[in-house]
Amino acid sequence: MLRYTLHRLLIGAGMLLALSVLIFILLRLTPGDPIDAYIDPNVAISQEEMAALRTRLGLDQPLPVQYFAWLSQAVQGNLGYSIQRFDQTVAGLIAQRMGPTLLLMAAGLTIAIVVGITAGVIGAIRRNTLPDLSLSVLALVGISSPAFLTALLGLYVFSVRLHWTPSGGMLTPATPFSLLDLLHHLILPAIVLSVGYTSLIMRYTRASMLEVLNQDYVRTARAKGVKEFWVIVKHTLRNALLPVVTLIGSTIGLAVGGAIFIETVFNWPGMGLLLVDAVGTRDYPVIMGATLVIGAAVIVVNILTDLTYAVVDPRIKVA
Repeated sequence: MLRYTLHRLLIGAGMLLALSVLIFILLRLTPGDPIDAYIDPNVAISQEEMAALRTRLGLDQPLPVQYFAWLSQAVQGNLGYSIQRFDQTVAGLIAQRMGPTLLLMAAGLTIAIVVGITAGVIGAIRRNTLPDLSLSVLALVGISSPAFLTALLGLYVFSVRLHWTPSGGMLTPATPFSLLDLLHHLILPAIVLSVGYTSLIMRYTRASMLEVLNQDYVRTARAKGVKEFWVIVKHTLRNALLPVVTLIGSTIGLAVGGAIFIETVFNWPGMGLLLVDAVGTRDYPVIMGATLVIGAAVIVVNILTDLTYAVVDPRIKVA
């Protein structure tokens, strides 16, 4: 297990390095000069001052030199300073926004896992009945609906028309912190984020459950008089969870992308909104730092997913 974990960590480090190179190249291929992001368009600046600023920032160096200079600082935890918020470090901005994003993702994925697995089990047990067909239709709609469309529709229905939830933000301005207020702001974005992933988990759980229900050991358990509840929970569900665990692991990575849309629509102060704002203002250090942190998180989640296989299914041994 230790050897396998170290092997996966080395592969993950290589993937993260490749991601940083790709993002650096793509940012340099965008139209315009990076120096423009550092200059106030309302303030006149001479060519000599611009050249001195370019030299001070290291933008007069070849691209490989610029990249390795940034990388040498990044591995030490120094991701530079934001261009638009020149008094704040990129690491500090990311640390401020990490909590709200993790809260939103945790709430959304918890809803998706609980509701998705439960609905998948019900669909498999009640195969081809009205509940199964109804859940299948809902899953199809959920999978087919883009995240931004679901977010806008949910915002219009529940905030604008029904006034059940706030239209944006994480807390009510100018009021003391309250857990109920936080949950009131969180519930709609979390449900919207969970819609697509709930549908995917439900479909995978249903298909996996149907396959396991036809196995000989399930029929043997029933023939021995084991109660149906324990047949489903102990003999069927656990063995059906392996592909679902794989999906959940990849879903966490996909949820990062979904959170970008959700945070933008609901003005949720997380990593997604930070990244969108940085792209809009061409804040290169923030874009590089946020992308690197998100990529590292996805890689770590994938490694943890692989290691979870052995816990979910004892038949699996890590080589």
